[in-house]
Amino acid sequence: MDRIPEIALDWHRAGKGAVLCTVVQTWGSAPRRIGSQLVVSGQGDIQGSVSGGCVEGAVIVEALDALEDGKHRMLEFGVSDGDAFAVGLACGGTIRVLVEPVGAVMPEQVLADLVAAREARQPVALVADLKGGGRSLTGQGHEDRFRMDRSGFDEDERVFVTIHNPPLRLLIVGAVHIAQALVQIARVAGYDPVLIDPRDTFGAQERFPGETIVNDWPDEGVRAFGLDTRTALVLLTHDPKLDDPALHAALASDVFYIGALGSTRTHAARVTRLTEAGFTEAQIARIHGPVGLDIGAANPAEIALSIMAEITRVLRRGA
Repeated sequence: MDRIPEIALDWHRAGKGAVLCTVVQTWGSAPRRIGSQLVVSGQGDIQGSVSGGCVEGAVIVEALDALEDGKHRMLEFGVSDGDAFAVGLACGGTIRVLVEPVGAVMPEQVLADLVAAREARQPVALVADLKGGGRSLTGQGHEDRFRMDRSGFDEDERVFVTIHNPPLRLLIVGAVHIAQALVQIARVAGYDPVLIDPRDTFGAQERFPGETIVNDWPDEGVRAFGLDTRTALVLLTHDPKLDDPALHAALASDVFYIGALGSTRTHAARVTRLTEAGFTEAQIARIHGPVGLDIGAANPAEIALSIMAEITRVLRRGA
């Protein structure tokens, strides 16, 4: 997760001044998505980006001016704009950037509350009323925006909503062969993978160099890392003694994805056990089993790919 709000708060409190610059609209081949941020200090230090480097220079100049006069700015760069070629945006893209000095426009307390929410892994939306001038945080509403990680304007472009979701996390129960490929694919896709396996022979650093490995019982392991709306859980052991405790914990949580390895027959037996344990049909239906999209996967790496593809589909489109 980028640390732009945290850096902005630190710079502001250190007396350096800080200006948050946020991409609020894009068209064509703009290189950064809506919600991307750049922070500029009063000394011209920068962190983050709002483009591929082609408009940052112009944005920095405007940010320093905003720090002096204490007013927000809405900047637009595009190929139809004569200034676009001067800043190098000649690739067919157009972007709009909201520039907000911390303190004068972005209240320090709102920014501090945002930083605290991010540290606590609480999904929050920063709502900016561009006409009324208000800035506020909310964890309610905007369900589609949270799920899609999609910041954006409301219908009349008066209010801009910046989504701040916690980093994505993938909890993998069972440090088996498939997991060796899955942790790599998960990292490339932007997840923090965690391996949970009480069997030291499986959950060994030699098999997963540099990865986070928890050798606790699965239900204890998944609870230790939290089961929130930005967490996916994948069960790979085939062993009910290991899979079921983690499943019990996950089905009572808000994880956005639960997947369990095994054949159709294995999953049917799993459903029977969970029903006897008192879980409802709706709860059990959250489990994707057999896990992964049906892409004809024939080896551990392809199975891992199918799992990551299904996780992505659920994250972006819903269950």
